[in-house]
Amino acid sequence: MAIRSVNPATGEMLGSFDPLDEAGIESRLRLAAATFPEYRRMPFAERARLMTRAAEILEAGQDQFGRLMTSEMGKPLQAARQEAAKCASACRYYAAHAERLLADEPVEAGAGLSYIRYQPIGPVLAIMPWNFPFWQVFRFAAPALMAGNVGLLKHASNVPQCALAIQEIFRKAGFPEGAFQTLLIGSDRVARVLEDPRIAAATLTGSEAAGSQVAAAAGRAIKKVVLELGGSDPFIVMPSADLPAAVATGVQARLVNNGQSCIAAKRFLVAEPVAEEFERRFVAAMKAVRVGDPMDEATEVGPLASAEMLATLDDQVRRSAAAGARILTGGRRLYGPGCYYAPTVLADIPESAPAYSEEIFGPVAALYRVRDAVDAIRLANATRFGLGASVWTNDSAERERFIEEIEAGMVFVNEMVVSDPRLPFGGVKRSGYGRELGVPGIREFVNLKTVRIN
Repeated sequence: MAIRSVNPATGEMLGSFDPLDEAGIESRLRLAAATFPEYRRMPFAERARLMTRAAEILEAGQDQFGRLMTSEMGKPLQAARQEAAKCASACRYYAAHAERLLADEPVEAGAGLSYIRYQPIGPVLAIMPWNFPFWQVFRFAAPALMAGNVGLLKHASNVPQCALAIQEIFRKAGFPEGAFQTLLIGSDRVARVLEDPRIAAATLTGSEAAGSQVAAAAGRAIKKVVLELGGSDPFIVMPSADLPAAVATGVQARLVNNGQSCIAAKRFLVAEPVAEEFERRFVAAMKAVRVGDPMDEATEVGPLASAEMLATLDDQVRRSAAAGARILTGGRRLYGPGCYYAPTVLADIPESAPAYSEEIFGPVAALYRVRDAVDAIRLANATRFGLGASVWTNDSAERERFIEEIEAGMVFVNEMVVSDPRLPFGGVKRSGYGRELGVPGIREFVNLKTVRIN
């Protein structure tokens, strides 16, 4: 079946690509395996020069790459340009710091010399999603390539042009052809590639189901895998919070990337003393958001990425309303060409509603009232996910309690959860395991070799 690129704002088909056949997959695996032994010996300074060149290409092509992202998956153009620039920042961060982060690490262990050496492990398969079609790839590729590994990208099937463009960026930057390759294949071919003995490890960002399948395949092959899966991030607002700032940031945190982000704020847990005012301000702000053509500079929210995702979101909201949730604004498709959904706020959500237990991937916020910090922590943790959490309080004791007791891989206080090349990114529970970015990110796909010299 052909891999198609469809503009979610218009329904127009932008292109169609034949997936790789077995011979095509084999040639890319062979090239990756042949490239790795030489590439791993490339000095850090030379890898850094190439990675810096990739950053320069991204920066110079921000508008071009931004338009490509917007046309394939619908994010507002300004956000897409910023995504390209953020990819460049990751390239520059690891170009500047990889050698230090992977330097031999002395260990005090009695007489003699003991240290840890970090060495690359080989070709890594990256299975990446459509929602941040450049950033998700570069936050894997920049540390992995700087560590001396080579990469093979199986991108989401609705962003094939982005996948090919990223491959071309690394080629233009001067990396060996086999250092980074795109595999235009369907999901049904992933297990075959992962099980190939030339693949050393894998990383996946995607759904729980996809993560479970990849983890099972990696387990059978006894290979390392990093999983970044779903999220149902709480956004907690306590009485001491700066309420106008919390409202403004909350709207942004819910609607980032048209609401299609694992770390978007999805559940708003607001303390009773400020719940009424927060709800009034928040609903008014959600109503005022401009939905429209993502290529229009004034648009704040564009379409969902596909008709299937729109149908899923609409079904979740309808079933939540049928279960007793109140719709304070939105709650409907915006009819016409494109996959648009009105920014929506739900309240009084019963445990039987999909909005209570499922990840809602779109511009839909769920409001809950909580009695105090204890009640907020209880509800924040009442999910199978544990990716990020945003906490708004100016009480130092509350802050420390939230940091200690919330079950999440990331807790941000008085700001929204974001990814940053300098900070480890990942979750617990059904949100996955392993870390991207920061120091742990570059050490995920290396052999931590203990050395002892007597």
